[in-house]
Amino acid sequence: MIQAQNDPIGQAGLDYFLNGQRSTDIKVWSDIAESDTLPVHYLFRTYHEMPSLEQKALALCKGKVLDVGAGMGSHALYLQDQGHAVTALEISPLACEVMSRRGVSQVVNADFFKHASDQKYDTILLLMNGIGLVGTVNGFPTFFKKIKELLNPGGQILLDSSDLRYLYIDEDGSMLINLNGRYYGEVEYRMSYGDYKGKRFKWLFIDDQLMAHHAEKHGFKFEKIADGTHYDYLARINF
Repeated sequence: MIQAQNDPIGQAGLDYFLNGQRSTDIKVWSDIAESDTLPVHYLFRTYHEMPSLEQKALALCKGKVLDVGAGMGSHALYLQDQGHAVTALEISPLACEVMSRRGVSQVVNADFFKHASDQKYDTILLLMNGIGLVGTVNGFPTFFKKIKELLNPGGQILLDSSDLRYLYIDEDGSMLINLNGRYYGEVEYRMSYGDYKGKRFKWLFIDDQLMAHHAEKHGFKFEKIADGTHYDYLARINF
């Protein structure tokens, strides 16, 4: 179980839900860019406040849905309202508490890779760059092995991600990337909220061509559904 002091996102979400606390945002440190902030209210956005790629993904959901990294439950709540049977899977215990209080009927507090389920799903949803939980490109064998345990035949994965190459494009259009180093979309993060400081963790942003390569390598079909407004995209992966 994650301790509260190591769960800044969950604590921020709980404070916001219970008290409407808006003054303190989540601070985000990464090893590839300057520190940034994540407004807590963004985690509670309505369907109409979601980016178009997320809206498209929600419209494509079918059957039993597993919402991975469900956060404060915004996607799960919308899907429930549309009549879907949805399970919200979230590693943060405090975020799970928020989701339950918000009315998400099926909430599971677990790590995706340790999630043991006696049922399979028709849609596995990985939004807000949920594919990042793979950590590094070397994590795909473990990821797709788990997907095969959880996905029904004919089922689908819906994911969005971003190509971080824009961070390395020089003024003349060339890319300043060390081809002998790690993949440029592998990032290390740490988040904090007030006195609550999370542990460092690895997160993956992956371009569509490399995502297609890894999906097909593990026996899946890749289809890019749409491009976003800034090097991001929505994709579907299925058997």
